[in-house]
Amino acid sequence: MATFRKLIVEVADARNLLPKDGHGTSSPYVVLDFYGQRKKTRTMIRDLNPVWSKTLEFNVGKPSDVFGDMLELDVYHDKNVGPTTRDNFLGRVRLSSRQFVRKGEEALIYYPLEKKKLFSWIQGEIGLKIYFVDEIVPPPAPPPPPQTPPPEANAAPSPEPPALPADAEAAPAASSPPPSGEATTGTDAGKSDPPAETTAEPPVENAKPKEEPPPAEAAPQPENATPEAEKQPESADPPPEGRVDPVEPTPQEPIQLGPDQVMASIASASIPEIKVNSFSGPQPIGRAASVASFSSDMSDRILIERSSFDLVEKMHYLFIRVVKARSLPTTGSPVIKIAVSGSHVVSKPARRNNFFEWDQTFAFGRDAPDSSSILEVSVWDPQGLMPVSPKSDVAGNNFLGGICFDATEIPLRDPPDSPLAPQWYRLEGGGAHKGDLMLATWVGTQADESFPDAWKTDTAGNPGSRSKVYQSPKLWYLRSTVIEAQDILPLTLSKESSFHVKAQLGFQVQKTKSAVTSNGAPSWNEDLLFVAAEPFDGHSLMFFLIENRQLKGPVVVGVANIPLTSIERRVDDRNVVSRWFTFEGPNEEKRVSKGRVHLRLCFDGGYHVMDEAAHVCSDYRPTAKQLWKPPIGTVELGIIGCKNLLPMKTINGKGSTDAYAVAKYGSKWIRTRIVSDTLEPKWNEQYTWRVYDPSTVLTIGVFDNWEVFESNGDKESTRPDSCIGKVRIRISTLTTGKVYRSMYPLLLLSRAGLKKMGEIELVVRFAHVTPTLDFLHVYSQPVLPIMHHIKPLDVVQQDMLRSTTVKIMVAHLSRSEPPLGREVVTYMLNADSHVFSMRKVRANWFRIINVIAGVIDVVQWVNDTRAWKNSTATLLVHALFVMLVWFPDLIVPTLAFYVFTIGAWNYRFRSREPLPHFDPKISLAESIDRDELDEEFDTMPCTRPHEMVRARYDKLRMLGARVQTVLGDFATQGERVQALVTWRDPRATGIFVGLCFVVAFILYLVPSKMVAMAFGFYYLRHPIFRDRMPSPALNFFRRLPSLSDRML
Repeated sequence: MATFRKLIVEVADARNLLPKDGHGTSSPYVVLDFYGQRKKTRTMIRDLNPVWSKTLEFNVGKPSDVFGDMLELDVYHDKNVGPTTRDNFLGRVRLSSRQFVRKGEEALIYYPLEKKKLFSWIQGEIGLKIYFVDEIVPPPAPPPPPQTPPPEANAAPSPEPPALPADAEAAPAASSPPPSGEATTGTDAGKSDPPAETTAEPPVENAKPKEEPPPAEAAPQPENATPEAEKQPESADPPPEGRVDPVEPTPQEPIQLGPDQVMASIASASIPEIKVNSFSGPQPIGRAASVASFSSDMSDRILIERSSFDLVEKMHYLFIRVVKARSLPTTGSPVIKIAVSGSHVVSKPARRNNFFEWDQTFAFGRDAPDSSSILEVSVWDPQGLMPVSPKSDVAGNNFLGGICFDATEIPLRDPPDSPLAPQWYRLEGGGAHKGDLMLATWVGTQADESFPDAWKTDTAGNPGSRSKVYQSPKLWYLRSTVIEAQDILPLTLSKESSFHVKAQLGFQVQKTKSAVTSNGAPSWNEDLLFVAAEPFDGHSLMFFLIENRQLKGPVVVGVANIPLTSIERRVDDRNVVSRWFTFEGPNEEKRVSKGRVHLRLCFDGGYHVMDEAAHVCSDYRPTAKQLWKPPIGTVELGIIGCKNLLPMKTINGKGSTDAYAVAKYGSKWIRTRIVSDTLEPKWNEQYTWRVYDPSTVLTIGVFDNWEVFESNGDKESTRPDSCIGKVRIRISTLTTGKVYRSMYPLLLLSRAGLKKMGEIELVVRFAHVTPTLDFLHVYSQPVLPIMHHIKPLDVVQQDMLRSTTVKIMVAHLSRSEPPLGREVVTYMLNADSHVFSMRKVRANWFRIINVIAGVIDVVQWVNDTRAWKNSTATLLVHALFVMLVWFPDLIVPTLAFYVFTIGAWNYRFRSREPLPHFDPKISLAESIDRDELDEEFDTMPCTRPHEMVRARYDKLRMLGARVQTVLGDFATQGERVQALVTWRDPRATGIFVGLCFVVAFILYLVPSKMVAMAFGFYYLRHPIFRDRMPSPALNFFRRLPSLSDRML
């Protein structure tokens, strides 16, 4: 049935509007404009917090240059109420249709009102619910003939009844969308959609006779062409010259070149030639004269060229699409055998109905043109139902006929060229004297639309080796607040009973603390967070009321089952209405009420559900689509291939690797095809992602496939895929519009140590689509959504939720076809980043040292200046110091200019590497102890022998002792600072307080510039005027007491 879409806008209320009627209030109303349709709400008299609760409907039309996809909402004060003479503007909201969701995903969102002009005074916010609804249009019944003419002409019947249904069929369709109840303007745009769909169908039907070739020697050929045109609708798209006439063209007939028949030659290295595109297939070799042929010139030969507009290289393939056959002398299910360039393949058995149907596409790798190559397509009957003859093969299969093509005569097709239409070819030899085979053959690239689902030579026919795009499930945080319970009857008679609630969602289980009650009304008021994945149908959140017994242990008292579809969604921190739910007995046969529980349930759409570590996250958008901001650009990734891969397995005594690549950014995962049995696979696949935040990371991993297939195609064994290595690319490091093409080492850290597994060649390009100022404005915005700041999650909770999210992602992607295994998903998401590693502890320590190295260098430079190692530099510092003391207004500008100078100077020494990647030196992966590696990759709980665990524990104790000493030193220095004024040492505190009084008295009398000048010159005095012993101030500080002497 036909459907049409409507946009539903629920105007709930507004808050804190600006008074603009001259009496301290306003009478607001709302005007909404979408796709040329304007509607308004009623006026709320003298109300700064109006509540409309109005639902408005808008028809959604097709994209148009006249009407945009923006919903504009304006709030005005009604001039008819109060002394104002015009409708005063109170604010506006402009929303893009990309932010709207389907019905069932909507949530009440309060949008801040925006200004229309720079100096407008606007305040307040408005609450809206916006969603799409698809309504089904019932097929209109043709009206009777008397109803078509005007009422005064009903008595006169129509003289031409057959012509009426064609016009009457379009008339009801034009009026099928029901008109809106509100007064609208411009609704014709929404009503014009169904007629556009109705009028688009007749040309397709009219084009079918053009596709049917004129009859030649075979009488049923025109009848068979019509079902094929219906089965392959894409054949109606090419121009009429896309079909082949089975009749030999007459040479004396003049050729008329139409505008759509003339095209330039594919060869880019020569001068473009003009040719007639009057064929759709190649010329078979040795065809009979009764079957059509065609002539081809040299410009149709295969000319392999490199793409000038794409990121990846073109890989040319010879495509053969076998559709169906007819008039074959067999009652079985024949197969097609294709042989070309030393490769051969057998199709699946044919499906038998009116024809023998296969509808399979095969792609043979063709890196360079081979003039001596012959393409052989033959039909065989594997059933052996016909008597064995000399024409049978060695296996007893009967040869039914075949066709041969010169591969150099096969035309080159490159999208956006239209698909080649298959045509009938007469089979030669064998038992099919009048059999015909419908096929199409062409030379194309990996950009061909038939390539993803085609059988390919470099994948060895593995059905699970196709390149695929996966989508992560839409994840929500489910917040469950367990408030209290009432009417609970304990199972045992006692003065006080202890209860706790256990909540379960799938494999996720959480518990509240135990609450003791004497009146059957325990109270908890605790938040429990879960991760839920759409769709929610069929899933429930279960609550178990458990009584804690000292002797028999916990016992389930009651169970409450809440469907996820009944839980409200929110996108902010507003309070959701709490509800009471009944606890029923755990016995399913007898449902008895065991009390009730008070819960507040909601899906928090304002959070970003973390599936990756925060420092390598690829997306920070919240779950609710309504809160998404427009994309700032796109990133394009071209996966060229790998080189020098190490063999990952041994098959028949030979090292082999079946490599494929996986890339992940945001919710979109891609997997390239599996290139079988090669150490230098070539993929040349290109993908695009939308970028919403530049501070994100694109991850690319390479894996080895362990699936082994027998000759019959059944899966023999399955093992987890092996990780080869991965590469991370931070989007913010990419220059806009620049193409980065380079080789990246694939490094793998395992129990055996660090190993280079090979190299991968990637091409990356980033382009931003927003204005430059808007793009730079993103850097001033918070990284995480606002709910992470309004109601933040603690670190332990985030780690627990992320671990749960990874498990959900693994379960979801493993159900895809072909599946992404658990080892692939966990490796790409870096799920083990929180595991303890002595190597990472040491590496992070050196990172801290590297960060404070700049401060250490500054301190060393000051000491060298004080020591007068460079007299000229010391004199210049004196001059600068005098200038800054007498002109303190120059301090901040001087510091800013100094930082600018450092940045400009370091620009000369910026990294010249194509893109940063994993650094083994920073990771300390090159010189790591084997025992530390074994500890890093050990599971939890530990599975090693007790002696090894004891040795690791002793080593960890030694490290902990050093950390303990450092922490004690920091605490000691802080306590000495506190001891200056706490009178723990009365004499020391008295000296310090008295000195402070003297300093204050001097500073009141002496100008501060003079004091600063004297202190500076004293600090920079020449070493001959200095004592080598520590200063009195430092000696005084070291003598102050701390609490270390009071520790046991």
